[in-house]
Amino acid sequence: MSEVLQRLVDLLALERLDDGLFRGESQDLGFGHLFGGQVLGQALAAAQETVPSGRDVHSFHSYFLRAGDLALPVIYDVENLRDGGSFSARRVSAIQHGRPIFFMTASFQAPEPGLEHQIAMPKAHGPEGFLSQHELAQRMRDKLPPAMVERYLDNLAIELRVVEDPRTALEDRSPKRQVWMRANGELPDDPQVHRYLLAYASDFNFLTTACKPHGLSLFTPGLKLATIDHAMWYHRPFRFDQWLMFDIDCPTTMNSRGLVRGQIFDQQGNLVASAQQEGLLRQRKRQG
Repeated sequence: MSEVLQRLVDLLALERLDDGLFRGESQDLGFGHLFGGQVLGQALAAAQETVPSGRDVHSFHSYFLRAGDLALPVIYDVENLRDGGSFSARRVSAIQHGRPIFFMTASFQAPEPGLEHQIAMPKAHGPEGFLSQHELAQRMRDKLPPAMVERYLDNLAIELRVVEDPRTALEDRSPKRQVWMRANGELPDDPQVHRYLLAYASDFNFLTTACKPHGLSLFTPGLKLATIDHAMWYHRPFRFDQWLMFDIDCPTTMNSRGLVRGQIFDQQGNLVASAQQEGLLRQRKRQG
């Protein structure tokens, strides 16, 4: 496992303070606030620690309430809502400065046989031949905030490859994006680690897809992007140290909000997870 990936895996391994109470360290990716994926992954890890053995997460729903403080760890307070015959439910509060910055409700289930079908994987070119987002950003290094270059670009634990032609990417205004992603190194066999990391990575490329039809990007001056809520469903087993394809679309933006959906497939065409997010897309009005 690479050093940068080991640091991320360690970030998602929380310190237990008491029954249902955990502490997670904070990671600075150069955004000026905590990356939402970190809080998603850590909150999921905290909830899983309180669930009976043999029950795995199948869905979570979350709300981001306040920007996270990079200078502080995050306290995760897990409430046991229910342990039934087949399902367990948990509610997690992420706390800084004595106030919640994030809430998650998560549901867990033991495996059981039943009906099964799925949609076909959309057509997509394989990951080979596409530059990673790290390589693309390196070409724009002189145009990016120094903090982002130092903390984000040089410390990527997740490899992301956007399925697009760099020569025409700026002209593409479709509300869609396909991204191949995987951990930057081999992971342990613990399936929970793979689930936490996929939750972490699911926050990449969502709101930037909502910006595409408007010719905007993460680096557009005066544009504020912030996640409001994020939900995810786990369908089938997977390994996140193997390529997964994130097929994303944004059906609508309205009232300074964008709704973005994504389906995640492995290279064999199995639908392994789905995610959905609504976020703030607010443009600062120009003076004069």
